[in-house]
Amino acid sequence: MWRGLLPKGTTCILQVAAKRFLHHRRFPSFCVRRLTQRLLQRPPETPWVLYPRVKSYLLAHSGTRAYKKDTKSAVEFPVSPITVTDIKQYLRSKDIPFHDGYSCLHIPSIFVELSARKDSFSLFIDKTTGQFLCKDTLVEGSWEDLQDCLEVMQKDEQDVLSPHVLLGYPESLEEEEERERELREVQRIWSSSVPLTDLPEDEAQLIKSMFQITKVSNATLKKFGVRLFKPTKSLVFPWFGGPVSSLKGVKLLSAQSTDTEKVTYNEATVPKCNSYYNLFGLPLVSRMDSEVVLTGHELDTLAVSQATGLPSVALPRGVSCLPPVLLPYLEQFKRVTLWLGGDIRSWEASKIFSRKLGLRRCSLVRPGESRPCPVEALAQGKNLSQIIKSSIPAAHKSIVSFKQLREDVYGELVNTDQVAGVKWTRFLELNRILKGHRKGELTVFTGPTGSGKTTFISEVALDLCMQGVNTLWGSFEINNVRLAKIMLTQFAMQRLEENLEQYDFWADKFEELPLYFMTFHGQQNIKTVLDTMQHAVYLYDINHVIIDNLQFMMGQENLSVDKFAVQDHIIGAFRKFATNSSCHVTLIIHPRKEEDDRELQTASIFGSAKASQEADNVLILQEKKLVTCPGRRSLQVTKNRFDGDVGIFPLDFIKSSLTFSTPIKGKHKLRKVATKLENEEAELAVKREEAKKEKEEVKKEKAAKATKTPRTMKNPTRGNE
Repeated sequence: MWRGLLPKGTTCILQVAAKRFLHHRRFPSFCVRRLTQRLLQRPPETPWVLYPRVKSYLLAHSGTRAYKKDTKSAVEFPVSPITVTDIKQYLRSKDIPFHDGYSCLHIPSIFVELSARKDSFSLFIDKTTGQFLCKDTLVEGSWEDLQDCLEVMQKDEQDVLSPHVLLGYPESLEEEEERERELREVQRIWSSSVPLTDLPEDEAQLIKSMFQITKVSNATLKKFGVRLFKPTKSLVFPWFGGPVSSLKGVKLLSAQSTDTEKVTYNEATVPKCNSYYNLFGLPLVSRMDSEVVLTGHELDTLAVSQATGLPSVALPRGVSCLPPVLLPYLEQFKRVTLWLGGDIRSWEASKIFSRKLGLRRCSLVRPGESRPCPVEALAQGKNLSQIIKSSIPAAHKSIVSFKQLREDVYGELVNTDQVAGVKWTRFLELNRILKGHRKGELTVFTGPTGSGKTTFISEVALDLCMQGVNTLWGSFEINNVRLAKIMLTQFAMQRLEENLEQYDFWADKFEELPLYFMTFHGQQNIKTVLDTMQHAVYLYDINHVIIDNLQFMMGQENLSVDKFAVQDHIIGAFRKFATNSSCHVTLIIHPRKEEDDRELQTASIFGSAKASQEADNVLILQEKKLVTCPGRRSLQVTKNRFDGDVGIFPLDFIKSSLTFSTPIKGKHKLRKVATKLENEEAELAVKREEAKKEKEEVKKEKAAKATKTPRTMKNPTRGNE
């Protein structure tokens, strides 16, 4: 029975008796078995359309079906390709909750009683194939099988199905006999083998030397249940599985020495390898373990477990493949280290398997002279724990694929209002243009000196703070007492110095707001400010930081460096902070000096173009200084990276409450710049006009010099008198 399978010259010659799979084929739908009698017993008027898949199967497979004995007959392709989107949509339509795992979707098992189910999501659906597996009952099947189960449960108003409804059965008596023969062979090998710990010491050492596992202790071999099959001097690795952890198969490993004094291993499995799905070492893994080392060989798993104490499992077919049916058993691990061997083939397999397992949680041990396979590393006395710690992530932290972004993109499309951010209640026109206040963005705000930049931005921030946006104020230009007084007046919408009896009432309410102030005043170092902001984000979960203003950040920087370079560095630091901390930063920057009759543009922001380039939003408080009517102020949005809308709307300042409001509709004509292109064209036109004026001024200066020169040349000797 054991002759003829392995190459000649091996110390162990094995042959698998059965040429068929251990796992019996199941019909494409369990309803063929469960509902055939029900359908046949229905009254004639009952339409067949109630179970279309069952009907089509019965019509196509009525009578005796011939079964071809080849490997292709074991491969079942789905009737139509299934995608993870289809699966999610179907589950949502049935109101079935699910967790989105690394390679599977997790749902509550329909084969477990409600009382025992609790909050357990123990049924796993493969995202690629739709195949499912219940880890509690080990019921498995195709996506069509699961759909049929859910349809029947809904039709019959059932809460649970018996696990037996999906248990497959042999299609023929021949296959059933073959399966029973394989199970008997498994039991015979296992019962005939002996634990290595029961062998005499000298014989045990000889076996260990043969397989180069002298450093593997007897305790480790006993822990994993490794035995010796004496007739062929082969190590036996058991496969325990099922609800009661019964023996389902074995792998026999033989060793052979070559001319180069290297040992080659030959293995055979019962059942046949393409029906052998044993993750060796899995029964020793606790449900609480979150890290595992995946190896390509059982001996490597023994070495890793002994040397590191980490949970470790071996793939049933080494580096040749990772069967998708095993993925549900690896879903619990948040970190998977792939150490499949010490050669290029194992390295290539590691990269491929990591995509199947989920790149985010996988790290790879790159093979090399200092990083051989685990069993060799143990024999050479290397530090296996250090090798595992030095593994590299499968996915680079700066590179992602659309597959990793897919759910985030879908979430933004579904929740457009939430993605747009928090809406203002006092500035509806700002909602129309910017759509909302969003985390992780940088807003640059500018306006003429004395136009009310601090007063306006304090009300904008107060509006958001009143809606629960945790806010941190960094006022370097005016002290915190004065700023708090302005915001309290805006909050109460009245002058409290004229109503002091109401001060405690409004102060108590104002104190409840998630509002914080930095204690800085005057010039500060950028590093000190950033450290304070980072601390506030960690301690108070700050979502919005206001810096008033940039010029005060530049006071204590290196004066030998160009001031524009310093400003660019500071703006880049705030940009990075906003992105990394997912915190909105509003940065107030003074504009460069402009003539009183000219409006500010994006190019009017002091410094280089770095500020407008890095900013997600650019807001300009326009003021017509030569106008005294109520419409002298307006807010212009010249950049909006979120959706590109830009525009301008007028503001009225109410001195009694220090607030700004949009005038009544029709009182002032609302101007809007519809697109970025139009705004850029307007800026170019302004720049052309400025260049033209500068040329004219240069010409005037040249003309003035030309008129002065002849006068000085008339009497050249006058200066000597």
